[in-house]
Amino acid sequence: MAQPYATAAPSAPTNPTNLVTQVQLSISCKGLINKDTFSKSDPLAVVHLFSGNQWIEVGRTEQIKDNLNPNFAKSIIVDYHFEELQKLKFSVYDIDDPKENLSKADFLGNLETTLGQLVSSQKYSKPLQLPKTTNAGTITIAAEELATNHDLVDFTFRATKLDKKDFFGKSDPYLEFSKAKEDGSFVVFHRTEVVKNTLNPSWKPFQLSVVNLCNADLNRTIKVDCYDWDSDGSNDFIGQFTTNLNEMEKAGKPHEISWPCINPKKMSKKKNYNNSGIIYLSRCEILKRYSFLDFISAGLQLNFSVAIDFTASNGHPAQNTSLHYINPYQPNEYLKALTAVGQIIQDYDRDNLYPCYGFGAKLPPNNQVSHMFALNFNPQNPYCAGIQGIVQAYQSCLPSVTLYGPTNVSPVINHVASFARQSVAAEVRPISEQSYHILLILTDGVISDMDQTKTAIVEASSLPMSIIIVGVGAADFDMMEELDADDNLLTSPSGKRAQRDIVQFVPFRDFQNSSPAALAKCVLAEVPEQVTGYFGSRHIAPTPRR
Repeated sequence: MAQPYATAAPSAPTNPTNLVTQVQLSISCKGLINKDTFSKSDPLAVVHLFSGNQWIEVGRTEQIKDNLNPNFAKSIIVDYHFEELQKLKFSVYDIDDPKENLSKADFLGNLETTLGQLVSSQKYSKPLQLPKTTNAGTITIAAEELATNHDLVDFTFRATKLDKKDFFGKSDPYLEFSKAKEDGSFVVFHRTEVVKNTLNPSWKPFQLSVVNLCNADLNRTIKVDCYDWDSDGSNDFIGQFTTNLNEMEKAGKPHEISWPCINPKKMSKKKNYNNSGIIYLSRCEILKRYSFLDFISAGLQLNFSVAIDFTASNGHPAQNTSLHYINPYQPNEYLKALTAVGQIIQDYDRDNLYPCYGFGAKLPPNNQVSHMFALNFNPQNPYCAGIQGIVQAYQSCLPSVTLYGPTNVSPVINHVASFARQSVAAEVRPISEQSYHILLILTDGVISDMDQTKTAIVEASSLPMSIIIVGVGAADFDMMEELDADDNLLTSPSGKRAQRDIVQFVPFRDFQNSSPAALAKCVLAEVPEQVTGYFGSRHIAPTPRR
């Protein structure tokens, strides 16, 4: 059975740079219905926001195995607008695979409320609603306004001489971190991975934001519980201690700091009890982190490139069933996606000129297949002026090419990556003279050169670059999820691991009945974190405009 706990951080804000107030929602449940025959349910909570006459998912927690009383570590962050009625729905599922479609999961109940109710209550506890069930358990949501500190804290923990909890082995210890709320209660915000069969574990280094750790209050109490993980979900409590960031920051300057791991029950029963082990903090370093808006305000330019799929699977452009059909009354999906994303990006690209490419078509006059060609047929100057210029180049290109194949996208990724490498050479300059590159790929099918594409993405992950892929049409895009490595960093066929996640994949069909703003919001959601993550990893600070 897979280990249940790994590094769990809050879900990314919809827009980390927004100046509106943000609220962190921490979720726990008690007394859930058991849907599994030979074990307990494996719950996961999903949060939806009612917007545009439909429920839109804004985040989901981690899955906790074999547990009817889950205390989720992964919180959900939402923007709070006093002037709006913000309806929220909290749904709990028993799910085997967190990436599965929710329709395949067992429904354990839900709760509908408003964000206004949550922030006014601070801790909101209500029964879960489940049809034909009188007692489906309760759900508790703790709401807390987030501070605007973007700094990270780097931690390295280890322990020695922990209590032995397993009959046939030692212990499988992990740490659970909780922060104190204003009412004196604690809410879980992080769990380490499980280290198997040891009383002297060393946990992997991890990072947490100062906001998630203590809401930027360095003296706020932090409780650390040590548990022995059991596969049936009945994890054994080893001990605990309390501290705060002010105290922890002393670690590694120059020595470790430590705390006795205390089990209160043992202490009350045993006269000679000292502790249940010692927890050591080897490193605690606060890393200054700047927001996306800090970089944009300092003059960072986002360079936007577009690549459009011209393979035969789109259908002949002259037929109204084609994905490339130009309907005089309504734009096709390619144009809808292009304009939705482009209208936002264009505000950050100062020269308003965008290199635009096609792939998978036969080109005149030789009728040879090209896996990357200038949309305006000018390889020396593939730039289009403004979003309207891209639209005109696309519409003019369609009658001149023959849709063919295959769907190879690695050439255009490598091409844009060459631009990004030139930007790396400029990193000695102020931010106002630097660029971050965003490649929008619009495609209707499964990528043919998947191995080469993975290699290209892994190589580009060290560059100032993000890749957005919008799947157009009704094809099966399951393989695309491999590239959008939200949970585990992408690995190339040669075994090289990406330095960071730079891909966001979105199927257009999920937004067919939504406004263009909803598509753009989802497509661009990860870009701010990818930008700040890149410059943060290279210790590049924003500097004022000249």
